[in-house]
This record gives sequence, structure tokens and C-alpha cells, in this order.
Amino acid sequence: MTAAPQPQGLEVGAQAPDFTLRDQFGQDTTLSSYRGKKAVALVFYPFAFSGVCTGEMGAIRHRLDELLTFDTEVLAISCDPVYSLRAFADSDGLNFALLSDFWPHGEVARSYGVLDEQHGYARRSTYVVDRSGVVAWAVHSPLGTARDVDELIEQLDRAV
Repeated sequence: MTAAPQPQGLEVGAQAPDFTLRDQFGQDTTLSSYRGKKAVALVFYPFAFSGVCTGEMGAIRHRLDELLTFDTEVLAISCDPVYSLRAFADSDGLNFALLSDFWPHGEVARSYGVLDEQHGYARRSTYVVDRSGVVAWAVHSPLGTARDVDELIEQLDRAV
């Protein structure tokens, strides 16, 4: 039996699927609430507490003043449950939104074409959604490779 090919994600220029997910505090966050106000970086990551993901989230925390502005927002999304995300945020001092795509499991990651269906986690993918709700930029990184935060900041600034 051959494994199904991995999805390639949404195309640049596509309308970003709307969603509402709970953050590490159990509060709802809705993508469309930023429409007309802010460009949004959607940072899909496989697992809280894993080595590469912990390093990436720490890099985002370190550069948060460049990522979160009056014109931009960052939303990190994994298939981990809310309680795991709260523990992850507390242990690593992550003071930005960590959104749980736990149930229905991976529904948002699937809608963005980045759910690894065989293993049940979100691939390491990043989307920048402009103020009109359109995908302005996308990158998909290999599982063990951290994304480039400098490039993310540059692309997020371009979408404003």
C-alpha cells in the first residue's frame, strides 16, 4: 500500500479559510476578526515541547516586538490540546497566541492543506494572510528544520 502524497498547502492568492480556535487560555480566536485591520502570520507547528518547535516558538518570543504590531499579528497553531499549549506557554514564557486545532482533530490544518493525515500533526508551514483575508505568502519547511523568522518578518511587513 502506497502512502498518500502530502498536501502542498494553499496557493498564494487564495482566500484564507476562516476559523475559530481556542488559545492556551481557552479563549476563542477567529481569523476573520483581523480582516481589514491586520496582516496575520499563521505559524503551523507539529508538537508543543519538541526540540525544533520549542526553538522556533522561542525565536518568535524573542522577536515578538517585530511580529506583533498595530498592523500585524502572529497565531501559532498545532493539533495539541489546549491544556498542553498552556503548559508549553507557561514553561517557555510564550506570550502570544498558541491555538489548539485538537478537535475536530486537525480540521484547520486540513483546510490549509498542511495536516499530515497519517501521523495526525500539522506540518511545519507558515502563511501570511493580508488584511483582505488573502494568502500573500506561504512556506513549508521540512519536519526537522526551523523556519526563518527573518523571512517571516519581511513577508509579514510586505503584507501590511
